[in-house]
Amino acid sequence: MADKPKPRSEKDIEADLSATRDRLARTVDQLTFRASPAELKRRQLEKLKAKGNEMAFDAQGQPRFDRLAGALGGVSGMALVVGTMRRVFHKR
Repeated sequence: MADKPKPRSEKDIEADLSATRDRLARTVDQLTFRASPAELKRRQLEKLKAKGNEMAFDAQGQPRFDRLAGALGGVSGMALVVGTMRRVFHKR
């Protein structure tokens, strides 16, 4: 036959309820922190910085000149296009 669970005292039940309330309060606090706009922004910036470092540096921490040269070429090309467009559209 199955053993019957022994009856619990009122103090035991209250202690369990109190512990459950404390765990629930901590969980709600953690969820509130994780969902806060400041924390979301911090995590996204952290991911963006990590991605930028991954793209600009190799595993040993050395700059990836091929990618940096491509980025600089793109920036200089865009500057030339903007400069040419300004010259064309802002003639006096």
